[in-house]
Amino acid sequence: MSFLLETIRLGLKNLRLHLLRSVLTSLGIILGVGAVIVMVSIGEGNKQAALRDIEALGATNIIVRSSRPPEAASMGSQERSFVARYGITRLDLRRLEFNMTDAAHVVPLKSVGGEISYRSQRLASQVFGITPELLKAANLRIDPRGRYITEEDLIKRAPVAVIGSEIAQKFFRLRDPLGATIRIDQQVFRVVGVLRPIGLAGGAGSALVGRDWNKDVHIPLTTAEIQFGDLVVRRQTGSISGEEVQLSEIYLTASSTDTVLNTADRVRRLLEIGHPEFNDLQVIVPWELLEQLKKTQLVWNIVLISIAAISLLVGGIGIMNIMLASVTERTREIGIRRALGATRRHIVAQFLVETGSLTAVGGVLGVVLGVGISIGVGRALPWLLGLPLLRSYFETTVTVETQVTTWSIVVSFLVATMVGLIFGIYPAVVASRQDPIVALRHD
Repeated sequence: MSFLLETIRLGLKNLRLHLLRSVLTSLGIILGVGAVIVMVSIGEGNKQAALRDIEALGATNIIVRSSRPPEAASMGSQERSFVARYGITRLDLRRLEFNMTDAAHVVPLKSVGGEISYRSQRLASQVFGITPELLKAANLRIDPRGRYITEEDLIKRAPVAVIGSEIAQKFFRLRDPLGATIRIDQQVFRVVGVLRPIGLAGGAGSALVGRDWNKDVHIPLTTAEIQFGDLVVRRQTGSISGEEVQLSEIYLTASSTDTVLNTADRVRRLLEIGHPEFNDLQVIVPWELLEQLKKTQLVWNIVLISIAAISLLVGGIGIMNIMLASVTERTREIGIRRALGATRRHIVAQFLVETGSLTAVGGVLGVVLGVGISIGVGRALPWLLGLPLLRSYFETTVTVETQVTTWSIVVSFLVATMVGLIFGIYPAVVASRQDPIVALRHD
């Protein structure tokens, strides 16, 4: 035990005698460990943010969406007057409701209108005819001062609307939107509720499914069918075209995440009955997106860690280079120690203690650096992008979420230590094989 302690003391003493060289030698390890931790924390933070966005859509939800087929677009360029009929039909809805009895919700949505206005303000927006079950199926929340669409609104075909939070901010900055009258195209509706802000606005979930509830308007489905119908006619110079879409989307909620993939397969098979080519529908399953995202993120983590690990390799080479130079410098010292009775094992131990100390200290400093950067980058980035010099070149709303993981700290530290020891073995062996007589003659 005393031999080990004495060896450690001598090794640390030699490192202190050349402090600047020791710091520069361990710099590669410090940067390598820090880079691994930062890379993993950024990747993990972005993954968690994306997972939250997708889960906000409802991990058990299945979204069926009408999609304009390619042949409908080509038809418009060949004919001066045509009507394209595609997408989800009411027969599809009845078929799903009849066969998917184990689904918690089957909610139809009908896209109507293209412009909403309040007084002199106008805004292009998505307006959907919906049923009250959408509130639970899509995990929506209503401002407590108002209400959502009710069954009574459906029965009475009431001209009422629930608006998204962004629309409320643009139209009603200085007044209460509840009770106000807005126009959807030329139809008049009374605002009865406001959706609370949804966190996935502009996030990964929104990008993946093409939905931002904050910019939408909801009206009763029956009102949408009566006041707007299924046919939308567009008049252009020399031609008239139209689209007939009965339902734009259907939200289905599976009983659990264990059954959501099986339920999605059943939905696809049922829809194929009315759409054999399946070219005018999309079936979006957030749970599948979740699994794909996890796999993609795993690949990116491996790539990022591999890139950062190059710094560790360079740091190991630097340690070996410096230790080989140290062997040459301390040849006479090695000869004296051998002459006084030190064995080859003692010499190897002394040099390994020095390399181990370098990498251990470098690993600790690298962990501190990596954790510090990971915590600070999310806070510092908005401030940096807000600087006048950078504001015109970068989007100031860009955010980077980081999440430091324990495994990245442990793995990077252990790998750094192992790299240092492995690259330190060769110089230690070279030192131990010095001939004592030749070493004593060395100047």
